[in-house]
Amino acid sequence: MLNNIGLPGLLLIAVVVLVLFGRGKVSSLMGEVGKGITAFKKGVKEETDTIQSAAADNARDVTPPVAEKDKI
Repeated sequence: MLNNIGLPGLLLIAVVVLVLFGRGKVSSLMGEVGKGITAFKKGVKEETDTIQSAAADNARDVTPPVAEKDKI
């Protein structure tokens, strides 16, 4: 159903929304959507950083121990 909407259909929907709600209401709504997207990206980045730091803390040191005879 939605795959039949082309560019003219989208423009018509945008004009109808603009007429119904007004420029100020649509502008404030888009501002809120932008804030939500920014908050989502920030949350994802913080969680990714937390996971990466936990993985780095749990990383195991695999270098062989230095024996006394190996020291110069």
